[in-house]
Amino acid sequence: MHDKIFALPVIKQLSPYITQRQLGELPLIVISHPKVRGAVSLQGAQLIDWQPSGQKPCLWLSPESAFQEGIAIRGGIPICWPWFGPVSSPSHGFARISPWQFTAHNEHDCGVILTFTLSDSESTRKLWPHAFTLILRMKLGETCELELESHGDFEATAALHSYFNISDIQKATVYGLGGHYIDKVADREIYASEPLKFNKHVDRIYTEPEEYSLLRDDGWERTIELHHYHHSDVVCWNPWAELSCSMQDMPNNGYKQMVCVETARIHNPMKSEDQNPARLSLVMVCRENRPQD
Repeated sequence: MHDKIFALPVIKQLSPYITQRQLGELPLIVISHPKVRGAVSLQGAQLIDWQPSGQKPCLWLSPESAFQEGIAIRGGIPICWPWFGPVSSPSHGFARISPWQFTAHNEHDCGVILTFTLSDSESTRKLWPHAFTLILRMKLGETCELELESHGDFEATAALHSYFNISDIQKATVYGLGGHYIDKVADREIYASEPLKFNKHVDRIYTEPEEYSLLRDDGWERTIELHHYHHSDVVCWNPWAELSCSMQDMPNNGYKQMVCVETARIHNPMKSEDQNPARLSLVMVCRENRPQD
């Protein structure tokens, strides 16, 4: 799936390292830089590929995603806003299925900087009666930095719903999640501080997370560092076999190669005021344990 993105025809050359392309019905911004490859769907301003030079893709993207207007893309980093989960329709809010504007870009020797914006419209006000402007900034290089900034006067729950590409779900462990979580599968609160390993359907909201999490992949001998900023929660999710088989936009065995570790504001919502925007940020670093020459 990742190689397919970079083989798509170029529709417009925006700069030496940035092009516009099309996947299905959705326009993409594609980065081909000596330090990094990446791709962002203008629907949702959704980062669907980030691959530092010489590394495996860090983000998982389902080959079964429809890439149709108004249908959420399964994978990458969806922007869940202004609500998280199925509390209203559409699930996880409208930001991830709305067309964003690509408003600024820059590039340098270390990578690229991209800015996307979304503002309220007649269609959003039917779903959520607030005036707003969202600004999403991305810095893509050997590290990946995302900052979501919301302007207006309201409260909102949100998540950077990150899907990570892994060798095997049973070889993955997440550290730094804190000692308390809400288990949405079992519908109860649990106090425990051990690292998270996966052998079943997992859907948890960790409410006392540390400032950064580590996703250790023993199959690829890779560690992904996730530095969370302005967050209150970290969400971990894997659908496991039965749910994966029931999802139209995921391969039956798709659960084996992905895990979600999400920077979130759920139990403590983002509070924007006219002169005081709210923020939610994530910085990612992939470290591969390469053999010495």
